[in-house]
Amino acid sequence: MSEQIFHLPDVGEGLTEAEIVQWRVAPGDTVEVNDVLVEIETAKSLVELPSPFSGTVGELLAPEGETVTVGAPIITIGGAADAETPAPAQPEPAAAPDDGGAVLVGYGTGAGATSRRKRPAERAETVRASVGVVAKPPVRKLARDLGVTLAEVTPTGPAGEVTRDDVVRHAEQASVFRNIATPTAPAEREQTIPVSAAPVPAPPVGEREEAIPVKGVRKATASGMVRSAYTAPHVSVWTDVDATRTMELVKRLKASPDFADIKVSPLLIMARAVIWAVRRTPLIGAAWIDKEDGSAEIRVRNYVNLGIAAATPRGLLVPNIKDAQDLNLRELAKALEKLTLTAREGKTTPADQQGGTITITNIGVFGMDAGTPIINPGESGIVAMGTIRQKPWVVDGEVRPRFVTTVSGSFDHRVIDGDGMSRFIADVASVLEEPALLLD
Repeated sequence: MSEQIFHLPDVGEGLTEAEIVQWRVAPGDTVEVNDVLVEIETAKSLVELPSPFSGTVGELLAPEGETVTVGAPIITIGGAADAETPAPAQPEPAAAPDDGGAVLVGYGTGAGATSRRKRPAERAETVRASVGVVAKPPVRKLARDLGVTLAEVTPTGPAGEVTRDDVVRHAEQASVFRNIATPTAPAEREQTIPVSAAPVPAPPVGEREEAIPVKGVRKATASGMVRSAYTAPHVSVWTDVDATRTMELVKRLKASPDFADIKVSPLLIMARAVIWAVRRTPLIGAAWIDKEDGSAEIRVRNYVNLGIAAATPRGLLVPNIKDAQDLNLRELAKALEKLTLTAREGKTTPADQQGGTITITNIGVFGMDAGTPIINPGESGIVAMGTIRQKPWVVDGEVRPRFVTTVSGSFDHRVIDGDGMSRFIADVASVLEEPALLLD
């Protein structure tokens, strides 16, 4: 029995640093093996670190908000006894519904594992706020991350509590109106977002300015986008589409008993269209590979790991649906729903974001018609779906109101020539205009 120092472990993501997000223990707390000590944020995910020791918490060596390198000491545990057979720590792909994020396995996470000692404020299963809202702590955290006021959410839980689905549903409904209201301008007239690789020293932040550190997901995203933009020669194409029949299909699917428990949106048809179009133009899903000897190759991937760009409280994430080409329409709808919910809850794992072959970014949810998105690193194409709105459209020589959208995309011109990218966008548009092509 002696004082042990716990060093920040390599969580198996190939990363070298992480941010201390929240300590789950305080000096003087008694912990057992597998009790959660701290929640960290890497460039790819939130991870809970369990203790490999039992004993009394001594000193927290890294404050919340600080970025520390792998191997750095972060906490001491006095009177500590080692776990009997500690195994290498690895991130668990998925967490239980009420966990705050992924946990490390290797110390044991089965039924016999000891959960962390809760603080007094967390000992009750549900907590009643002063306004009378009942919700579990993880649901309250999700509400804070999504900017949702719990008092405004309609609860549907069996005991009258607000559930995760209630919060997500309210956030989705509110997002439609967020661009309508004009926010109150802050006293500060300017904001500074420092860039770590700035060529000149940044000026000092004044009283009317705010500095936002670039770290975690935002830092990784910025690095990846710069690398993509200055490595792959981007070419963008777009076309307007009569998506009326897509909207009719979405309406029928929503009324179908087979889809009663699944969220259905035009994104589902768009995803199916992209998968179908990639099959007709395989180079869209290929990758440019620079080899160590200075040569290069184009690697054609005969599968579709479909990425969906997701705006989350932690920044932009691009998880992907593995082997999406093997899923039927219902399975694809369920996969999209799970992907979206997991991203919004901050539980997207590194494995979920690796190995993508093509990405869809749904800029239509923000009211945008079209864009020239940057290709996700490791891929050769990204497709943007614009908002769907009624517009005058010529049909059989007559002007009629139709649901119209714009499909745009950016492509790596080293891999795909103009005819290939144009054919691909035309195929996607064809499916949105006539979803019956999906039966092919």
